Amino acid sequence: MSDWNYLETAPTEEYCRIEYLGIKKLLEDGSAVEFLVTVREYARKPDPAMAFFAQADKQVNQKTAPYTPSGWGLTRSEALRECVKAIRKFPYEP
Repeated sequence: MSDWNYLETAPTEEYCRIEYLGIKKLLEDGSAVEFLVTVREYARKPDPAMAFFAQADKQVNQKTAPYTPSGWGLTRSEALRECVKAIRKFPYEP
């Protein structure tokens, strides 16, 4: 556990560490779109199995049922993997 987790002293405050990662998705027409994924590590976890939350900056499947790719996980890699899986699963339809 990192020392920063002990900063949170008031029950109304919520601290998280933020990390940004990028992924380029190749589109059917040969062009690419870059997704910026924000990964948050919470000091006070909403659930023991949900220490990390990853969310993309763009929606996918825009023409049918818009969805913002995201994922929860016990580890940074698990949350990121779930988010990237959703980016790959649905088409990007600008």
